[in-house]
Amino acid sequence: MDHTNHVRLTAAELNSATLAGATVYGPNDDNLGSIAHVHGAGRESEIIVDVGGFLGIGTKPVALRASQLDFMRDEDGEVHAVTAFTEDQLKQMPEHREPDGGAPWPAS
Repeated sequence: MDHTNHVRLTAAELNSATLAGATVYGPNDDNLGSIAHVHGAGRESEIIVDVGGFLGIGTKPVALRASQLDFMRDEDGEVHAVTAFTEDQLKQMPEHREPDGGAPWPAS
């Protein structure tokens, strides 16, 4: 996928309403997963990405800083993100748990 013509999102657009469900692509445009939810807003927000699995089953939620992703909108207006991390690197990260110590969000 050629991202050169995609429009980068502004810091104001880095929020749950805009990003939830967006696909996250790796360095070779591999589909790594999707954004489950966002803690906070703007460039300092924490982005929870569901990695791996199939149709939401067997995914592992991991937390990334917004600064570790490049957010953009394609020609059709679809929001997506690109990261330098590979799927293997993301799978090696600790599983994200909500601050209350409960199950990863969304709970299965």
